[in-house]
Amino acid sequence: MSFSADSTSPNPFHICNICQKVIRKKEKGVRVPRPFSSGPSAFIPKEEFQIVEASQVDPLTEQLLAEAYSPSGNVDHLTQVMGLHPHYLESFLHSQFYLLRMDGPLPLHCRHYIAIMAAARHQCSFLVSLHVREFSRMGVCLDWLKGLQYVPQRLRNLNEINKLLAHRPWLITKEHIQNLVKTGEHSWSLAELVHAVVILAHFHALASFVFGSGINPQVDTQNASGFQAIYISNYCTCDLASDHHLDRDLSSTSPETTDSVSELEALMDRMKRLQEEREEDEASQEEMATRFEKEKKESLLVGSGDLDDEVMPTSKVSQFVEDATFGYQDFARRGEDNPPTFRAQDYSWEDHGFSLVNRLYSDIGLLLDDKFRTACDLTYYNMASHEDVDTTMLRRALFNYVHCMYGIRYDDYDYGEVNQLLERSLKVYIKTVTCYPERTTRRMYDSYWKQFRHSEKVHVNLLLMEARMQAELLYALRAITRYMT
Repeated sequence: MSFSADSTSPNPFHICNICQKVIRKKEKGVRVPRPFSSGPSAFIPKEEFQIVEASQVDPLTEQLLAEAYSPSGNVDHLTQVMGLHPHYLESFLHSQFYLLRMDGPLPLHCRHYIAIMAAARHQCSFLVSLHVREFSRMGVCLDWLKGLQYVPQRLRNLNEINKLLAHRPWLITKEHIQNLVKTGEHSWSLAELVHAVVILAHFHALASFVFGSGINPQVDTQNASGFQAIYISNYCTCDLASDHHLDRDLSSTSPETTDSVSELEALMDRMKRLQEEREEDEASQEEMATRFEKEKKESLLVGSGDLDDEVMPTSKVSQFVEDATFGYQDFARRGEDNPPTFRAQDYSWEDHGFSLVNRLYSDIGLLLDDKFRTACDLTYYNMASHEDVDTTMLRRALFNYVHCMYGIRYDDYDYGEVNQLLERSLKVYIKTVTCYPERTTRRMYDSYWKQFRHSEKVHVNLLLMEARMQAELLYALRAITRYMT
């Protein structure tokens, strides 16, 4: 990889000659990239997928599902990685098929364009390219692919809620909803808006899965749209799989200083001890509220180390992004007045969000609920080499930690379990994949749970994806409810 810059002026940015990514210069120099691995994922050996196909998974069933429901019409890399968990894949593809192709408030071409807008917020050219191709095949409004300035004002008005959902959903208010559905030629109906919000949240979260799983680019032989199917990471397209992104946060868990086998045994012991403590003594509501606040504040200290460069949107997706410098900020920021905690008993998916979304966009609530439950309940009763293990506690800690970072609290959950079960390197990975997925590196993926199977790490990514999507939907649907009342 080489970088070009105007040597006659103090240009503060590097431009990668390969992928055209614009990156702010750093005094310590430019990272040297390494090539992608082959196969569906840059993080997972392709042999893992052959093992899955040769075992209990029915390849024909997976092929038929993918051909019927995948936007690309075949088994793409994303589908292959999700195929490590075929029960979840079936639920995911049914939900996405309904969202993009079945009867609904929005025209089909608008759905794919909204998907492009959502994926572009995280510079996810894998998803952008996929839906640019789908949009192109429809043969309508092709000028829209030149950029947001070519789309109708009504569609451009989604930019504000798109960026808030992607980066700071707790800022969404009923006034944002009112601005979209107010009377006028550019107004949205509530049904259309709910459809759009679900698409936005779906593809924000899916971008997290793409980056977190190191999905490799698809080879686009036709390239009819002129887009290259290049996988965009925060540093360079070809730098994603590099293992020299050594974060300060991860340095303490390097292979040289950590016995991964004893790590696994320690985690098993902590799970057993926490289960025993649950049965013996239940913490008071005051104590659990204190533990939530502590975990929320400690999440401020979990960052991406050196990964704090200001990254400009790549030229491959920049035409679909407005206000590109708007990004994630912690829900609970030091020394500032923060939004109030979102209490799940006041507005939950099960009791409030599900019924609202199902009423305004028929049946999507059922499909989303099935997908959420499938990801959360999915288990094979093993952890690495251990069998007959109840992983419920660990799965809930992963899901609730994401919601904690988004300021969502469950009164019946003891957040002390998060600190007991999730090691620091895992927290760094979770925060990066969830909050700024384009910064995810191979180093982060490799740094946690070294004794676990790759399929188990993919399950982690499924939980992070669904937790993030549900968090975005909760904030948006609460704002819609407040507007309606």
